[in-house]
Amino acid sequence: MAHRSPLIALISAVPASIPPVTAALQAHFPEATVWNILDDRLLEEAEDEGGLTPRLTARMRRLIDHAVTEGADGVLLTCSLYSPVARLGAQGTDVPVLGPDEAVFGAAAARDRDGAILVVSSAAGPLADSLRRIREELGEDRPVEGVVAEGAVGASRSGDIDALVTSIIDAMATTGTAWDSVVLGQYSLAPAAPTLEDRLGIPVLSGPRFAVEALRRAITGEVR
Repeated sequence: MAHRSPLIALISAVPASIPPVTAALQAHFPEATVWNILDDRLLEEAEDEGGLTPRLTARMRRLIDHAVTEGADGVLLTCSLYSPVARLGAQGTDVPVLGPDEAVFGAAAARDRDGAILVVSSAAGPLADSLRRIREELGEDRPVEGVVAEGAVGASRSGDIDALVTSIIDAMATTGTAWDSVVLGQYSLAPAAPTLEDRLGIPVLSGPRFAVEALRRAITGEVR
C-alpha cells in the first residue's frame, strides 16, 4: 500500500483566509494534502452574539472532530477569533490542532526581546483579541500596540494586494511610532507581507508560514 500524504484540514470562517495558508503549505509542507472546511457563518454569528460563545465553541469543536473522524492528520484553524478552541484539541485523539497565530506570536517574542511590535488587524474586535493574546505571550514589559487598517477587509476580499498594502501603511502612519516589527493579525492580511517588508524595511510577520511550520513539526518532526 502506497504511503498516504499527510491530510491537513483547514477550518476557515472567510474565503480570503484560505489562499494565504494554502500558499504557505505549498512552500513549507508541499507533500501535504489540503482539505478546506469553510463555515462562512462563524464570524457573523459571533458578531451577533457578542463574541465566542459556548454555542459557537461547541460548533467549532464539532468541525474539528469531523475533520479528525474523516482522517485529518492535522487541523489548522484560520480564524483568530476561534484560537481558544484550538487549545481544547480534538476529543479522544492526539491529532495536532493549531490556532492560527500562536506560532507567529512565539516567533515575534523570540525575534527581538526589546523591540516594539505593532499588531495590524482588519477590525477592532479581532485587534483587541490579538493584542490580549500576544501580550500574554510577550509579557507586560514588551512594547506592543495595535491599529485597525480601514479598508483591509474589502481589499482582501477582492484580492487587491496594492490596496491592502496601502490600507496597512496608512493605518501605521497614524501611530506616530517607529516600530521594530509588524505582526499581521489575520490570515486575510498575509498576502501583503512581502511588499510591506520591502517598503517598510522591517520584519513583517504573518501567521500562515509559522503555523504551517509548527504543524509540520508536530506531524513529521521536520522543518522545511
